[in-house]
Amino acid sequence: MSKKRILVIEDDRSLSEVLAYNLRQEKYDAVVALDGMDGLRQAQLKTPDLIILDLMLPQMDGLEVCRRLRSDPVTSNVLILMLTAKSEETDQVVGFTLGADDYVTKPFSVKILLERIKALLRRRESNGEASDTIVSQGVMIDRRRHRVMIDDVPISLTRSEFELLEALVRQPGRVFSRAELIDAALGDDALVLERTIDVHIRALRQKLEKHSELIETVRGVGYRFRDPDTAFKKQTTQ
Repeated sequence: MSKKRILVIEDDRSLSEVLAYNLRQEKYDAVVALDGMDGLRQAQLKTPDLIILDLMLPQMDGLEVCRRLRSDPVTSNVLILMLTAKSEETDQVVGFTLGADDYVTKPFSVKILLERIKALLRRRESNGEASDTIVSQGVMIDRRRHRVMIDDVPISLTRSEFELLEALVRQPGRVFSRAELIDAALGDDALVLERTIDVHIRALRQKLEKHSELIETVRGVGYRFRDPDTAFKKQTTQ
């Protein structure tokens, strides 16, 4: 079973490190962003299960990040727990109006915060809203079981290949640079060359066999998973 991915968007470096440490102790896959723009980028690059979002952030404030997350189909259903030093009721109302799922004010107990996170994730699972399965053009990715099926036949992928394929399939038609795919598949702290992604793509295409053409090369930029709508339009015009 894959770990739940939690993105911490908090500009206080010491606090973000404490939160990330405690989340990893609880077996979550914790990722940190220190400003609103980077947090939004990371959320769109690799969709987390839950976002801990500070309200007061550089580059882009938490309310605007929340607004953009909710307006993007890729991240519209991600759980958002707002974290802020403000305790006025009006701020909480604004946060909930924009789509926050919960609201915690500083200072707070890390233990209590972890319990709030667990409660949100349990509620999501019990409501059957978790997007653990992605299906597109004969490719099925099951995050919960860490399994990939091609036309109902399972294939074996390495962890990096799985993460790479998930990032591409989740946003068909979007062009990913090699640097973005390194972040998605290997982690933003991975010390690898961008050409390493080419090796992973080559191996992934071999395993996809007749579906290998679904991963398209965009010269001078990177790669994308074929947009099914675009493919359909091409077929109807031929």
